[in-house]
Amino acid sequence: MTAASAGRPGPAGAGGGGAAGQRRADVVQLAGELFAQKGFRATTVREIAEAAGILSGSLYHHFDSKESIGDEILSSFINDVLADYRAAVASAGSPRDVLEQIVRSTSRTLARHRAALAMLQNDWSHFAAQPRFSYLRKAVSEIERTWVTQLERGQESGMFRADLDPRLTYRLLRDVLWIPSQWRLTGGYSTDQVADGLLQLLFHGITA
Repeated sequence: MTAASAGRPGPAGAGGGGAAGQRRADVVQLAGELFAQKGFRATTVREIAEAAGILSGSLYHHFDSKESIGDEILSSFINDVLADYRAAVASAGSPRDVLEQIVRSTSRTLARHRAALAMLQNDWSHFAAQPRFSYLRKAVSEIERTWVTQLERGQESGMFRADLDPRLTYRLLRDVLWIPSQWRLTGGYSTDQVADGLLQLLFHGITA
C-alpha cells in the first residue's frame, strides 16, 4: 500500500536500495526514536544527524527537511492502519467479525509503529494544523466512520445493544486500542493478549 492510499503522494525521495537506501532507513528509525522521546517540535535536525553519526548537511542528501522525515514515518503508519481497516471491511463479515479483525490487526500494526503513535499523541495539534499532514485528519475520519458503521450495522441486526451511542462507544474503545504500547512490554503482556482482553471486555463485559 502506498502513501497515495491515504489521499496524498508518497514522500519525496522515498525508496532506493543499497547503502544509500539503508542509510535513509537508519535515519528514519533514529529520528522516530528521538521524536517519540523528545517530541517532534523539540527535536532538531542537528540532533537527528548526530544520532545518525553524520553532519547536518549530509542529512539533506536524504531528506529536504525534518518535516519530510516525520511525513515518511507518519504516512507509513497511517497507510498500514488504513490497510487493516479496509481489509476488515472487505471481508464482508458480520459487524462483530469485522470489529474483531480490526482490533487484532490494528494492535499488531500499532506495536510495529510505536514511534509514529507517540508522535501523534504528543504533537497531534501541530500536525493537524499543517496542510502537509492533512491526510492524518482524513484518515482519522475514515477510521471513525468504519467503527460507527459497524456498530450501527450491529444494532440494526440486533447483534449489538440498541441503546449504545455508536460514536461515544467508538471513542472510548479507540483510546483503549491506541494507548502507547510500551506498557505491554513492561507489563508482561503480548500484543495478542491485549487484543484478547479488549475483545473480551467489548463483547462480554465484566459481569458474571
